[in-house]
Amino acid sequence: MNGIYYYVIAFFVIWTIALIFNNKLSNYGFDIDFPIIMWRTERLRGLIKRISDISPRFWKYFMTLGIAVSFVTMIGMAWLLISSIETVTTTPSVSLVIPGVEMPGSSIYVPLGYGLIGLATVLVIHEFSHGILAVSEKISIKSIGLLLFAIIPGAFVEPDEDELKESSRLSQLRVYAAGSIANMSLAAVALVIFLVISSYAIPGNFSENGIEINRVVGDSPASEHLKEGMIIESIDNHTIDNSTSYLDVVSSFKPGDNVTVGTNEGSYTLTLDKNPNNESVGYFGIQAGKHYELKSNAFGPLPWIYFSLLELFQWMFILNLGIGTFNLLPMKPLDGGKMLEILLSYKLPENIYKPLVNSISVIMAMIIVFSIVASFI
Repeated sequence: MNGIYYYVIAFFVIWTIALIFNNKLSNYGFDIDFPIIMWRTERLRGLIKRISDISPRFWKYFMTLGIAVSFVTMIGMAWLLISSIETVTTTPSVSLVIPGVEMPGSSIYVPLGYGLIGLATVLVIHEFSHGILAVSEKISIKSIGLLLFAIIPGAFVEPDEDELKESSRLSQLRVYAAGSIANMSLAAVALVIFLVISSYAIPGNFSENGIEINRVVGDSPASEHLKEGMIIESIDNHTIDNSTSYLDVVSSFKPGDNVTVGTNEGSYTLTLDKNPNNESVGYFGIQAGKHYELKSNAFGPLPWIYFSLLELFQWMFILNLGIGTFNLLPMKPLDGGKMLEILLSYKLPENIYKPLVNSISVIMAMIIVFSIVASFI
């Protein structure tokens, strides 16, 4: 089932329950006002304070370094976004990514389960980190909790705005940088775990034996013939026995080529299309990976869990890094835009730096919207 149907079903189930039991849910901290459901709690506020109290000095020092990292990342992200204008009609740099849903023009498909778990880590650690730094800077937290916008999940930590404005510029920068730096830090941890599993755990328990189709893209040359789980044995009489031979062969074809793919379930002829990322390269419409066999049955099927963990930490890395760095773009209402405004306020009067940041925000937003629209065309 296409992931979009799960979202539609979840939308009707959640909102039917929310509207029917609105009065009872309000007694447990729920605030339901379509299309937003908010749940506030004081228990999470206590958890944030306990984490902050472990070492307030560490959080401040760590996030002072994070401010420098944030501004370097901001410059890099802005440069990447602006430089993408040249190829926006052929290879959009920004596209919507929804777990479990194939988005037109996007070469990235995020699995539903792993994507939702990864997204949850993004939201929770981002908002909690804002709260931890706010408490470390002696800024009160007005509210904390989870929210649902229609069917899109989110989390929020709301520092006292008056106290935040009255704090030093350095304190404000630390608070705003905290979310993205936490996401980038978690991405680094996830990457290390991913590399340990892929470099040691899997090679130690499995041997590579061919290439397996992990996913077939809908409405692609492969969609009418191939399916997930098939083992690719040959492509146009070229034997495929590992990932190196597979990549060498598939990169040699052009759009319009007729290619015979031999699998463990038979041979099929495909007419290749244009690759969305490079129109000069032939497009099969499959995502394939190494096919493995257990070296020993001493632990039964238990070692197979490594592949689930590998994919989980892969998506935790991708989503935390992608969303964390995107949030540092110099545009409001993103944290990057707020940080840029604070930085400029050191040297410029308010009547100059605010219109300047607003203008930059509009330019960034226009490029993003144009890229998203272009990905659907």
